[in-house]
Amino acid sequence: MDMDFSQLQTQIEQALDSTLRMDFSREWQESTFNTLPSAITENPVFIRNLIEPNRHLIDLGGKRWRPLFLILCYHMAKNNKEFAARALDEKTAFALTQLVEFVHTASLIHDDIEDSADLRRGEMAAHLKYGLDTALNSASWLYFAAPACLDTLDLTESQRLTFYRLYATELRRLHLGQAMDIYWHRNKAIFPTMAEYRSMVKCKTGTLASLSAQVGLIAGGADLKTAEKLGQTAAEIGVGFQIIDDVINLTKGNPGKKRGDDIVEGKKSLPVLIHVQENPADKEKLGTLMEQAGKEGIDSAAVEECIAILNKSGCIEQAAAQGKELITQSCQAFEENPAIKKLFTSMIPKEFL
Repeated sequence: MDMDFSQLQTQIEQALDSTLRMDFSREWQESTFNTLPSAITENPVFIRNLIEPNRHLIDLGGKRWRPLFLILCYHMAKNNKEFAARALDEKTAFALTQLVEFVHTASLIHDDIEDSADLRRGEMAAHLKYGLDTALNSASWLYFAAPACLDTLDLTESQRLTFYRLYATELRRLHLGQAMDIYWHRNKAIFPTMAEYRSMVKCKTGTLASLSAQVGLIAGGADLKTAEKLGQTAAEIGVGFQIIDDVINLTKGNPGKKRGDDIVEGKKSLPVLIHVQENPADKEKLGTLMEQAGKEGIDSAAVEECIAILNKSGCIEQAAAQGKELITQSCQAFEENPAIKKLFTSMIPKEFL
């Protein structure tokens, strides 16, 4: 990511570290759990098992574009004379970044469980490293830990309620999108329509982009109407990057993953849907290959055979063009802060520019 954002990224990491800590100090425990029985506090293994899978995944890195987007939206609103008087202080804005990054982290652990994935960010997936039960519980806890900052930050009751409502609504939308995705990858022969696919991605991936924009804008003093409108546009940016990720999965492979693992998981990504729409006779064949890949794993010959079929139709290039166009068009709504366009442009792989 562009090094011009390095100072903001450092502040984001500091804000995340201050909340998801591994030192288990009494102050941290009380702010996180309130007063705990001594039987728990005297044996740190209990809390460690809850925190470590999340902490480890965060320490492995990640783009952090969601919290960065939140801060850039905060600055965009704060620099607007109409909103500036209502803006929260910058320290509070950085503290709010955990609302999106912690949810993203938790969702990755749950995604890997639901997809039976082996790798995440180049290492063993959390449910394999720590055990299914520990990983599942730890990630679920993080969804509840993310909004805990709202109880300790210097907010009015109205602001606190607004952030809680936004958080809860977007989280419900995220799980709806995941439910749609699970339905399709569990039923290899069922292919969604383009409209169904876009709706799923807008909920599953777009929702955290929307939450980032809305939280940042409101923290910067923007009104709810402005935040909601730009939140919808931000969700489209999220859709665009999901499409780009779908394309990368079928070409060079996503960082920390193996090429074609979407085929193994039975994902009906945009390149697949474009191909089926233009070549309906291949629908059954692709479903059969996904079924075979799902049984045999990432090294199955069915993975490369499936990718070869998709490559012939040009559907991968078409999907890449759609993703890029969606991102660049949606960024125009944030022209008051050129850094936002710069952020997202820098994230588009050079081969797609």
